[in-house]
Amino acid sequence: MKRELGIARCGLACCLCSENITCKGCGSNECPDHDRCENKTCSMEKDLPACYMCQEDCKKELLNKIKPYAFTVFVKRYGVAKLLDCLEENEKKGIAYHRNGINGDYDEFDDVERLIHFILTGTR
Repeated sequence: MKRELGIARCGLACCLCSENITCKGCGSNECPDHDRCENKTCSMEKDLPACYMCQEDCKKELLNKIKPYAFTVFVKRYGVAKLLDCLEENEKKGIAYHRNGINGDYDEFDDVERLIHFILTGTR
């Protein structure tokens, strides 16, 4: 885990991403989609560091997918540090952020509350 990369504006876990090993996280503009990311554009227009700082219950672009949406809801409830702590603990338990391409264990849910429970406990 590269904790210093943190959580992207949209809720994705840059700290666990293995897709682009040279990327320095969402804020670095090195994300492959940084120039066309609707979540980044929207949060910048609102002068917010991330979607989880917004009061709206938004499902724009990446927030339409369960993993980034649930991570955003999690941060709104518990904070970024708690999410990073849980992701780090879960990684030690063998829970994979990316297992097959960009999909991993956090993508196997269709219910936000069940995914949040999984993040908190590391159990299904």
